[in-house]
Amino acid sequence: MSALNWQKSSFSGEAASCIHIAAADDGTIKLHESDEPDVIVTTTPEKLRAFILGVKAGEFDHFAQATGTDSDSDEAGPQPTSPRS
Repeated sequence: MSALNWQKSSFSGEAASCIHIAAADDGTIKLHESDEPDVIVTTTPEKLRAFILGVKAGEFDHFAQATGTDSDSDEAGPQPTSPRS
């Protein structure tokens, strides 16, 4: 296996904390955070594309929403959608 050519988004600029991505010889996509470069996530181009489309469509927005301090709220909030195949 050849050395991976890690790239970061141009949107990261000079930021120290960012995600790096690399295409491996076997056709998979590798991702890691600059904070922990030894922890590598491996996926396929198809699954990464589905994830990115889901992020753009707001399918994961409920993870980023701030929770209120009122735990007795009757509001259920957004529900997760089914995963893409």
